[in-house]
Amino acid sequence: MTSVATRLTAAAAVAVGLLSGVGAAIGTFARGDGSSLLVTSARGETYEMATTGVYANNAVALVGEGIGWDVFTLAVAVPAILAGAWLTARGSRRALLFTAGMLGYFAYMYLEYSVTWAFGPLFPLFVVITALTIVGLVTATASISERSVRFTERFPRRSWAILSAAMAGLLSVLWAERIATGIGAGSTPTLLGETTMTVQALDLGLIVPTSLIIAVGVWRRLPIGFVAGTAFGVTFVAMSAAIAAMMVSSAIVTGVTQLPPILLFGSAGLAGLALVARMFASAELTEGSERTTRTELGGAAAAGAAPLTSVASARRSSP
Repeated sequence: MTSVATRLTAAAAVAVGLLSGVGAAIGTFARGDGSSLLVTSARGETYEMATTGVYANNAVALVGEGIGWDVFTLAVAVPAILAGAWLTARGSRRALLFTAGMLGYFAYMYLEYSVTWAFGPLFPLFVVITALTIVGLVTATASISERSVRFTERFPRRSWAILSAAMAGLLSVLWAERIATGIGAGSTPTLLGETTMTVQALDLGLIVPTSLIIAVGVWRRLPIGFVAGTAFGVTFVAMSAAIAAMMVSSAIVTGVTQLPPILLFGSAGLAGLALVARMFASAELTEGSERTTRTELGGAAAAGAAPLTSVASARRSSP
């Protein structure tokens, strides 16, 4: 029998998946006719602003990236979290770890959507999804804490710690340079109509410290580090694929291709995918009364790994 926390996690994941599917579909198919207006912000920055669709009143470049993120979410992330929720409800603990990782992906995505997009008709939906991801992450943590999850020496400890810390360092350097340039004397920050650097705040305030803490925990062989690293690895792979695809989408819309970031995040996603597969393979679980077979547990990893190999999305603010 699955615990109450596990059932709540599965229910929250289903709700997140279905609502995200609705939001991503609207963002993809109700994006407007491409009409735009050349505007100048209060800071003196001139940019093209979309005037139609659900993402109206945002910079055309950001709308292009957002559409790429919505396409990836609709085609890959939504089926992945729904598959993970189904297997979690059946008692699979590998699926529980996978679902927690996907909830992390949706938490970041819709928190960013809530605080970045110009106010529009999808704002309430973004906030509701963000709240549901937090509920799911809390119940997933409670469910994992009451179960026996151990990992063998096959866990890619060094490789994952290095990759996680390296990407955190890279983000720190890239965003520090952009922030320094933006606040420099006589310079106009690249905000594309936004009031502040939201992506940089989220990455430096949430992603970077989380990555470093987990990297240290994994490197020191802490059990909680292995568990958190496995779940966060799923988030890492999904986000890397989404960032790469967002940049591809932006290139299609704006005609400006930024190949180095696409290759960087695409490669990081593939490397992370290989390591995450090894993490799940190294998990040793006590079955207890859950009647969960290793075949079912392996299915959770496969359900998450297969869709995430599709790289079709990109990132909001490219370096």
